[in-house]
Amino acid sequence: MTQSPAQAVKSATRWSIILGALMMLLGIAAISLPLTTSLAFTIWIGWLLIGNSILKFIYAAQTREEGSFWVKLILAVLYLGAGVLLVVNPLEGVLTLTLLLGTFFVAEGLVELILAIQVRSLSNWGWVLFNAVLTLLLGIIVWLRWPLDAPWLIGTLVGVSFIASGLSRVMLSLAVRKVVTQVSEAS
Repeated sequence: MTQSPAQAVKSATRWSIILGALMMLLGIAAISLPLTTSLAFTIWIGWLLIGNSILKFIYAAQTREEGSFWVKLILAVLYLGAGVLLVVNPLEGVLTLTLLLGTFFVAEGLVELILAIQVRSLSNWGWVLFNAVLTLLLGIIVWLRWPLDAPWLIGTLVGVSFIASGLSRVMLSLAVRKVVTQVSEAS
């Protein structure tokens, strides 16, 4: 049995609402344990870099006849070194990642601001704007408080960002549902 377009949108937005709620719960957990979240985040990034270095080593070996082998190999070694440093020294890595996270929040806030302007015709677009402004402010706070607050800042700010993104996702999904319901009832 095939779903109507309205049913398909309602099903998709149900999952989006569930994901938004889970993001908010994860945000609360991150805020509850900020240092643990900061260290876990740093170690996770380290392992991602190590995994990426393995892929870069494989790629360098597979394409050694195509040229630039040494450049690819050096890049793989850099990824491996950065990953190992983060895994072995996560507290020191938190300092670097805090600065990078601040930069990410500023960039994300600017992109979310553009999104808010693009969806301003939807009834709950203000929530997207709220998320954009909050994320942008979080980035600025990170820059202003670095390095003093770095050990607990990543965990707390990641938690706040997750809560704001989850709330934004839920509210935007509810707005889409409302529009779809209105359109299907008018037909």
